[in-house]
Amino acid sequence: MSTDRHLMLSFEGTTVPTWLERSIADSPPAGVTLFRSLNMESPHQVADIVEKLQGINPDEMPLLIAVDQEGGQLLGLAGSTPFAGNMALGAAADPDLTRRVAEAMGHELAAVGINLNYAPVADVASRPHNPSLGVRSFGEDPSVVAIHVAAAVEGYRSSGVLSTLKHFPGKGEAVVDPHYELPRMDLDIDRLRSVELAPFLAGMSAGADLVMTGHYSVPALTRDEETPVSMSEDAINGFLRAELGFGGLVITDALDMGALDQGAGQIVDIISSLRGGTDLLLVMPGPDLLERARLAVTRGSGRGLIPGTTLDASWQRISATRHRLPRPVVAPDVLGSHRDLADELARRSVTLVRNDAGLIPIADPGRMLVLEPEPTNVTPADTSDQYAPALAETLRDFHDQVAGIVFPHDPASDDVSAIVDRARSHDVVIVATVNAPPGQVELVERLMRAGVPLITVALREPQDLTSYPQVSAHVCTYGSHRPSLRALARGLFEGQPFVGRLPVSIPQLYPNGHGL
Repeated sequence: MSTDRHLMLSFEGTTVPTWLERSIADSPPAGVTLFRSLNMESPHQVADIVEKLQGINPDEMPLLIAVDQEGGQLLGLAGSTPFAGNMALGAAADPDLTRRVAEAMGHELAAVGINLNYAPVADVASRPHNPSLGVRSFGEDPSVVAIHVAAAVEGYRSSGVLSTLKHFPGKGEAVVDPHYELPRMDLDIDRLRSVELAPFLAGMSAGADLVMTGHYSVPALTRDEETPVSMSEDAINGFLRAELGFGGLVITDALDMGALDQGAGQIVDIISSLRGGTDLLLVMPGPDLLERARLAVTRGSGRGLIPGTTLDASWQRISATRHRLPRPVVAPDVLGSHRDLADELARRSVTLVRNDAGLIPIADPGRMLVLEPEPTNVTPADTSDQYAPALAETLRDFHDQVAGIVFPHDPASDDVSAIVDRARSHDVVIVATVNAPPGQVELVERLMRAGVPLITVALREPQDLTSYPQVSAHVCTYGSHRPSLRALARGLFEGQPFVGRLPVSIPQLYPNGHGL
């Protein structure tokens, strides 16, 4: 028996390291997870990595090769079509579009040999300003999110790529980010069934292959205030499998998160997770974490802490899934080829929330100043820093008198003063915000006081407007990739109608479904 057969390994570097070659050859893991920032340079280079990994693998069945390709802020595959994310799909309100986008993303994954996607996100955006969710969710209405989740699963199935529902049982109410600490959600079973679980049930019914458990304390499921769902037999075997009937693979979220013990005590937690029904452990790079995961498997099984029947049943699920994986037709040039579909999504999602002064469309742009924050990963589940700022450049394609300033994500007061001084000499100012930290809010407020014609653009969460509620013109793009920015520009300069509708409410201002 391979000691690593329940592990999804990972590594740092753009070529397969020697230690991983030896590990796969001697004791094949279930698979390998690739990460944009750690492993990728280009589509052809990614295809080479995957070919190398599968060539080393002595098993008769392929390795699982996984990536986080959610769309929007988390595009885990280098060179892929820059689709807007789930909240943009929620704003477009067309499940068939969601299915087509998922199918296209799946085809691009398969084109480099990737056979497993850690998507779609099935979390409901029930709490504004959730630190690790935001535009990764389809919206705040559980029934609508459920429809889009099912459509995405169908799209991935059509492409031959495995899909993953995450983050079970739903993290919409989390007030802290599990990358840093353990969230606790005091939600009773009735609430979970009516809100959080609806998208997961829809995704399961549509044929989702995996469920990823979240590192969250949900006492209604775990019967304990400190145990994460991902480590709980009550939550996994007792609820997810026995009550909800899920028969596919269960995978943990990344085991390096701050919500979990990162010392020797983690061995006990991992044993509990495997004993409780988890099939796959998502092991991030690092020899200490890998050693703890291996010790948990070997000691847990060798000393009877994990029943042999439990591990055998898990292995049957893993091997059955791997055996039915199709042989990939590698064609890296397919990546980036779905631009028309990305443009369609952008055109149908960008939302005009407010236009009190009638600034939009802009009749006479004159001298325009475009202010945008430096692309920043506001959570580890983010690839924004892999893309250059593009708002001013995109608008300049439509109007030649566009000046641009890229400011720090949370600018200091001195930075704000210099920007406002420069803005006074322009006819129109557009300022983009991303999650509206204090410096961005100060910038908007001081521009309003300066009396310049001002349009704000939320590049992510529509709720940024609650931080500067007096602004007279507000647009939501739900993302900062070029297709969304081009759709914004066509609405600003050419009068293309903004047809997207808010998939979340903006508290005290606008309801879910609003749009001008």
